[in-house]
Amino acid sequence: MNPYIQYMYSYPHKTAYRPLTGIHLSEYAGRFSGPGHSVYLHIPFCQTKCGYCNLFSVTGAGADEMEMYLDAVERQLGQYRRILEPAGARFSDFTIGGGTPLLLTAAQLERVFSMTEAYLDFEENRSIVIETAPNQTDKEKLRLLKDRGVTRVSMGIQSFCGRELETLGRGHSAEKALEALELLLSFGFACVNVDFIYGIPGQQTRSLLESLKKAVSFGPQEIFLYPLYIKHGAGLEKKLGAGMVLEPENAYSQYREASSFLRSEGYRQDSMRRFVLRREKFLEGGASVGRQSGSADGSVFSDRCAGGGALAAGCAKSGSGGRTFSECGFGSSLALGCGGRSYVGDLHFCTPYAITRQDCLKELRAYENTRDFTAVTHGIILSSEEQRRRYVIRHLLIRPGLDTNRYRKHFGSDALEDFPLLSEWIGKGYLAYEKKEADWLSLTDEGLGLSDYLGPQLMSRQIREKMTEWEAAHGQTNHPLPGQLKKL
Repeated sequence: MNPYIQYMYSYPHKTAYRPLTGIHLSEYAGRFSGPGHSVYLHIPFCQTKCGYCNLFSVTGAGADEMEMYLDAVERQLGQYRRILEPAGARFSDFTIGGGTPLLLTAAQLERVFSMTEAYLDFEENRSIVIETAPNQTDKEKLRLLKDRGVTRVSMGIQSFCGRELETLGRGHSAEKALEALELLLSFGFACVNVDFIYGIPGQQTRSLLESLKKAVSFGPQEIFLYPLYIKHGAGLEKKLGAGMVLEPENAYSQYREASSFLRSEGYRQDSMRRFVLRREKFLEGGASVGRQSGSADGSVFSDRCAGGGALAAGCAKSGSGGRTFSECGFGSSLALGCGGRSYVGDLHFCTPYAITRQDCLKELRAYENTRDFTAVTHGIILSSEEQRRRYVIRHLLIRPGLDTNRYRKHFGSDALEDFPLLSEWIGKGYLAYEKKEADWLSLTDEGLGLSDYLGPQLMSRQIREKMTEWEAAHGQTNHPLPGQLKKL
């Protein structure tokens, strides 16, 4: 049985989106009234395209081409401002993802901050999140980020083993990753996150743990563990056809060893992927002290439900207990640029999903030539049923889980009655029903490790059909859907 069906980082997936007509962002202006909204800026440029990457990104762009893209983003900001300003919109989260945002020049990064602040109203205690890669992490840009109040920096390392980096098609060396991580941590950002991948062909559990031990020795506040997926259009797809083999059962074994190790090192597991350093572990001293600093109020972590597709815009508060509950699914998140998605009530929209260089360049040029950015032309309007499914998926796959009382308040029904599958999971030991201050449905440790198998089972038939239709139209025929779950 393959426990790795799909990463349910958001629902529905972009491949279920379709062309829309007659919808204008101004009709949803009321959704942006007041504080608490999120904005996401997608920077779609990379030095190299990693072999597993199925994100919207292009390589080979020069400074002039990136400047042209920022010109389009500024035009988009100007048009959005005419809708957002009268509504009194104030943003609490700003996430810059990609691609590799730090591929921009220092002057272009400064422009990003200047123009977003000029056109949008941010709350004073906003969180600012940005992604980086080892080759693009230097003192000048980190100093700029620090001066601009960035609160969280996420670095994609994936492995400290040179052979595994080569297999993945990463553009950096293990030595460069170590150097970049030490430099990043020396700036004292409130939260530093590093990403690692398991299930790499040829990877041994021993080498995975060696990479994690090196990372832990630096004391980053967050570590994300990702299983290797090779989707249609990714560079490694050709190697799969030429004999490369993914071994999901071996990957699951690696996950169990790695998650156990991180928990033993003082990291609390919030989801299948996310591990957060406990505050008391941070305060013990050791490797982390002296390399990092907490936030100005003395707390090491902040806790937010992010827009822009991320699970968290900051590191979750991590005392002796679990993750602080943060409700997701009802806030408004606005995407800037090409490749991100916006969530405004029942309306989700973005540029058409693209993976290959040819398709990404096509959408990039279309974005840069857009005259009316406020016209919503591609997305989905969620039915009441799909909003229920989204709410359950967003909460169940990250701890503390689903508050059934809040679910009933929002939707006027019982989650266990709406989703009989959840009762089956309780019987199989994947889900626990706990009555504390609230009535919680929380994945067990076993269930958490099977998130990419269990989560897809909560998709509706209509969304599955739309995704399968897209995949067939784009040459993908190997999209498995979960059948009967068997014990591993």
